Amino acid sequence: MKYYSLNHASPKVGFQEAVVLGLAPDRGLYFPESITPLPASFFDNIEKLSHEAIAFEAIKQFVGDEIPETELKRIIAETLCFDFPCVPVEDNVYALELFHGPTMAFKDVGARFMSRCLGYFNRNSDKKVTVLVATSGDTGGAVASGFLDVKGVDVVILYPSGKVSEIQERQLTTLGKNIKALQVNGVFDDCQDMVKKAFLDDSLKHKNLTSANSINIARWLPQMFYIFFAYQQLKKLNKPLILSCPSGNFGNICAGIMAKRLGLPIAHFVASTNANDTVPRFLEHGTYEPKPSVVTISNAMDVGNPSNFIRIQELYHNNLNEFEQDFSSFSFTDTETQTAMKDIYQRTQYIAEPHGAVGYLGLRKELQKHPDSIGVFLETAHPIKFSDIVEPLLNVKLPIPQQIESVLHKDKISTKIKTYEELKKFLA
Repeated sequence: MKYYSLNHASPKVGFQEAVVLGLAPDRGLYFPESITPLPASFFDNIEKLSHEAIAFEAIKQFVGDEIPETELKRIIAETLCFDFPCVPVEDNVYALELFHGPTMAFKDVGARFMSRCLGYFNRNSDKKVTVLVATSGDTGGAVASGFLDVKGVDVVILYPSGKVSEIQERQLTTLGKNIKALQVNGVFDDCQDMVKKAFLDDSLKHKNLTSANSINIARWLPQMFYIFFAYQQLKKLNKPLILSCPSGNFGNICAGIMAKRLGLPIAHFVASTNANDTVPRFLEHGTYEPKPSVVTISNAMDVGNPSNFIRIQELYHNNLNEFEQDFSSFSFTDTETQTAMKDIYQRTQYIAEPHGAVGYLGLRKELQKHPDSIGVFLETAHPIKFSDIVEPLLNVKLPIPQQIESVLHKDKISTKIKTYEELKKFLA
């Protein structure tokens, strides 16, 4: 499998080089040269397959022969070490819970898969790789956990000061060892811009920088796995399936569309956003106009210029009419999100955190047009990670899971920076 840059000004590369580089030299995101649908027999028998078998079939063409089959299966098995249940919330509405992993966020899947790929690539090398990543919330903790003690890999995580939850901050600042955290005076977009600038800085080439954000194919592509798992669980209902993703950098929904290109029968996608409404405005006016991100209670979605949207446009051949046939996007305010959280809990006793509630709102809006369908919204993080919002709003006391308890009493260690020059100095 070869990968090309979506800026079309860099040479094509293989899987390993695309993973190690993260971003193409022309600053474009890598995209697979071909996508071959899986055979119909795979979907006919999907309910009989294990998660590991489904994931292997979904990802193997994108890895090619650069990781041997036995090693790829080991990587998948170590990645998928937890459950992905579709929990019924109300009639024809399910929550796909993606928070049962080590850091209780969906990003555990991509971070674990990518870290093990890099570990395999570095198995016989003394050369260090520096993973440089920006986080708006859960990416940092998942990357820190996934890459902890991985041979030949140092990790530097940038996060916006005061704009991640207390638990999220602890998950990325307390591990030590090969994990370093930088607290940026700004918003997520500032962190992401610094990371992208560093990749193109010739004076930092000796650091062998790569990214663990969803711009990296090894972080992004494995997010297909749990979309397949949702279909596997709900196939027996024999109804069209609508998938709603709370969307920030648009990696999950882009992975879902990739799964559809592989033949997965998803009828419609909903990108549900908070007040950072770049994509809903694009669908309304036909013009893509990013704007600075604003702070919301669903902080992991506070992204003004979502990186993966260009991949979605590529999947639809930059044809807006084709795009709109099976893609919708809606924006919701914090007030609407809080109202939804209370309503869901009062009617069903299901506790949705802010991101999942945004996904639920978008799903309900789309289901009004398709009453004979079933819907799934992604619950991307455990409610405990947003206890300062969830507990007073719902008047509940959440039990603290073991994964969270393990970081609550450790010291937070981070370095404060304001400018790219400070980042460069830290790296050099």
